Amino acid sequence: MRKALVCGAGGFIGSHMVKRIKKEGFWVRGVDLKFPEFGETDADDFIKGDLRDPYVCRQAVDRRFDEVYQFAADMGGAGYVFTGENDAEIMHNSGLINLNILDTCRNRNIKRVFYSSSACIYPEYNQMDPDNPNCEESSAYPANPDSDYGWEKLFSERLYLAYCRNFGMEVRIARYHNIFGPEGTWSGGKEKAPAAMCRKVAMAEDGAEIEIWGDGKQTRSFLYIDECLEGTLKLTRSAWTGPVNIGSDEMVTINQLADMAMEAAGKTLQKKYISGPLGVRGRNSDNRLIHEKLGWRPQKPLMDGMAKTYRWIENQVKSNA
Repeated sequence: MRKALVCGAGGFIGSHMVKRIKKEGFWVRGVDLKFPEFGETDADDFIKGDLRDPYVCRQAVDRRFDEVYQFAADMGGAGYVFTGENDAEIMHNSGLINLNILDTCRNRNIKRVFYSSSACIYPEYNQMDPDNPNCEESSAYPANPDSDYGWEKLFSERLYLAYCRNFGMEVRIARYHNIFGPEGTWSGGKEKAPAAMCRKVAMAEDGAEIEIWGDGKQTRSFLYIDECLEGTLKLTRSAWTGPVNIGSDEMVTINQLADMAMEAAGKTLQKKYISGPLGVRGRNSDNRLIHEKLGWRPQKPLMDGMAKTYRWIENQVKSNA
């Protein structure tokens, strides 16, 4: 039986990956500080532990695994990443996790390790025009991410590539672009834009106001979780290291994202623009390289994922009322 280790298995992407590879017949171990928030884990074995601790890493990597997926990180949405108040913890915590995981896997002679990097590594100077952002993979250097979260991700990319060159590990690196879907954080300050928008719409009475950070004209692309998993598996099981974008190239404004949440809810709401942490002015996944190398591209429109996510968050709002 094939064996896989999922680091960060209590989080949004990690918990979905556990379910996905269990369906393929893998024996799966998950490890995280916490169990999944919105349901029981599907992992055969789950270690509740802190991957900043080398001892916990050795417990988790106590055997050979065919595939290791490293999603564990100190992260959140714009309200967590772009205020500057959490930079030291983000860089310290995520950096330690990646150093520990890589070294532990090397000492077990584990070859295939997937690392989830982020579109936040791309230079701020290429993302000032909301209509024409440049997120081509080769544009990452000269480096100038707009957050320390992005700098840590870029450092860790280089760390994984160094272990690949120096120790013969078969690392795979993806730069995720705003992954969303059901069973993700939807309140509390670490939620991302689609979940925050769905929550605001779900909590508002028809005709009321919802708050939008900035002028709503900033652009992003958002990738539904199921498509993220397909792209991730395609990359991990290929002969190519990356780094490569895994995201949607359906770019929308935050105003349009709000409109989609309203459409899913069947509500008409007014937008109230307020100041808040925004990140770069524009960002969109450039999918030319992954399509050339792996023949992969997202298949479903953003509205499909927003409708599913809205229904799930609406149920959460009602059950927590």
